[in-house]
Amino acid sequence: MLTTYEREERKEGKELYHYQKGAIQKIFQCFESAVDDYHLLYQLPTGGGKTVIFSEIVSQYLKTQNKKVLVMTHRIELCKQTSNVLSEFGVRNKVIDSKAKLADQNDYDCFVAMVETLNNRLKDNKLDISNIGLVIIDEAHYNSFTKLFKFFENSFILGVTATPLSSNIELPMTDNYNELIVGESIESLIENSFLAEANMFSYNVGLTSLVVGANGDYTVKSSEDLYTNNEMLSKLMDAYNERCKNKKTLIFNNGINTSLFVYDLFKRAGFPIAHLDNTTTKKERSNILKWFKETPNAILTSVSILTTGFDEPSVEAIVLNRATKSLTLYYQMIGRGSRIFKNKKCFDVVDLGNNFHRFGPWGSTNLDWHRIFKHPSHYLDGILSDEELESNFVYEMPEDIRRLFSKSENVFFDINKTYISSIRNGESSKVVLKRSIEQHAKICIENSDDIYDALVLIKLLDDDIEYRINRYSKCISKSTHNFLAWLKEDYKKKLRSFLRLNFDEIKSELSLKS
Repeated sequence: MLTTYEREERKEGKELYHYQKGAIQKIFQCFESAVDDYHLLYQLPTGGGKTVIFSEIVSQYLKTQNKKVLVMTHRIELCKQTSNVLSEFGVRNKVIDSKAKLADQNDYDCFVAMVETLNNRLKDNKLDISNIGLVIIDEAHYNSFTKLFKFFENSFILGVTATPLSSNIELPMTDNYNELIVGESIESLIENSFLAEANMFSYNVGLTSLVVGANGDYTVKSSEDLYTNNEMLSKLMDAYNERCKNKKTLIFNNGINTSLFVYDLFKRAGFPIAHLDNTTTKKERSNILKWFKETPNAILTSVSILTTGFDEPSVEAIVLNRATKSLTLYYQMIGRGSRIFKNKKCFDVVDLGNNFHRFGPWGSTNLDWHRIFKHPSHYLDGILSDEELESNFVYEMPEDIRRLFSKSENVFFDINKTYISSIRNGESSKVVLKRSIEQHAKICIENSDDIYDALVLIKLLDDDIEYRINRYSKCISKSTHNFLAWLKEDYKKKLRSFLRLNFDEIKSELSLKS
């Protein structure tokens, strides 16, 4: 735990914390003992202060070495943020952007640049890198940096990342880095009040309609088809009302169209919400982020633009309105809510993409970063497929809905068991849905005074119906998106019809039994 002295340091914000000092010591020990062109990777969770650590490293390096330093980032916002922190540590630095004049480059000890801009400047021989002894790569898991390594064959390269897993399985980080140093764990940072704790709430979602693209993650098109349908939008709104209402919230989506649908949904419901994507102008972005910072209970819906280079500690809730195959993206999204702020000690995470089941809880101690770094394919091969994940799901009616069905002793219906039984008895598989409809009708009637009450209760069964349909589709090995959509609508129509035709009879039978 933190000492009183360390807590005072924290309040002042001037001194490095003990784990940051320890990391710097380890890195310098490696630097001193390794060859000039050694490639070292350092892992530290989002919010742990990576920029502070490597800024102190730059400062110390320049005091002892007669060489310069280059810091590479992948976004212009990160360039400016990094430059400011370096200046706070007394490092004379210059941002090398597309507009930068290089006539005064000899006046600086350190350069900060984006990958593409630097690549263009190096090709044009506009920047002198002959005396660069140390290259620091922020967010090193991005592969765009590796194409520049050829320019720095005699430089010590230090990559920093929260997740030492390459964004491209074909280009593992172990091919470009000699060694990994693992920093303080999320668990330890939470225990010592450096990070807020995540309260995870996962809502089971059927993802079998999603398509994996060439980059190894779900395509924007298939994600938008799923997350813009009415059922998923309703599920999002219900989850928000249940877990995030009256909290400053970030919603992450896969695709601009999905984010715009979300914006429209919440705007029409009267919630304070703004949308942000990579087409937003610099001025608009600045205004939106200012509004988000200053507005209580504000909601900001975006794509992946806020996963890096965004720091708003007042965020109280994160909604993952998307599925991802990327462990890095999963950690980055949740990390946006992990900053300590005033009395904030925890934050809520709503998962609508089965990510929690896929990767485990944020900050899980089961993650072996050294093993992931050395054998990334083994780790990725061990991640359960969507089919495997969903086969383990068991629908549990939310408490607020379950209370409305309190007169029913049991509301669960086992699709798999019923299917196996029907097949063994030589019956058609269609009897499975028939019996499911009968059970749904029974619990609605059981908890209603009249047919109108029962029809209202049907509307609360959408998630349960979806779960049963998905289970049934797997039993019959037919799960195309169009088929599932038709089957769900057909199920609801038959349920309403059955209830209207049989309400009085079932109600009487239930009365006699009671």
